[in-house]
Amino acid sequence: MRAVIQRVKQAWVQVDGQEVAGIGHGLLVFIGIGEKDNEQAIAYIVDKTVNLRIFEDQAGKMNLSVLDVEGEILLVSQFTLYGDVRRGRRPSFSHAMAPQQARMMFDRVEQAFRNAYPRCKTGQFQAMMDVGLVNDGPVTILLDSDKTF
Repeated sequence: MRAVIQRVKQAWVQVDGQEVAGIGHGLLVFIGIGEKDNEQAIAYIVDKTVNLRIFEDQAGKMNLSVLDVEGEILLVSQFTLYGDVRRGRRPSFSHAMAPQQARMMFDRVEQAFRNAYPRCKTGQFQAMMDVGLVNDGPVTILLDSDKTF
């Protein structure tokens, strides 16, 4: 499982011109689900994300988590995080989980996030979404449950 985590002042998701979710200060988290992902991958991504110390403390150091600052989390499913462009110019998504399985896995990811921190909202799975954000910093962190980076 892969995640792109952005510290934001605000973020929102629209589908067909209508806002389906929005947050204030917190984290925008894009989630890519790989073909071999399981409960261990979910646990790793959720724990790392909610405890990631990327918010500034009173001394200006990145020392606080989204839990500490009582921010919000916006989860957005993004299979393109598994786009492989090492060969050619068109991405291959062969390592992304198939859509029907990925939908069930994303539901489990969402539930795990809500169990860890209830201030979560989500985009709309498998929809063409417009995602807007005001990046705070900017701060962007990459996570991979296989720990390849």
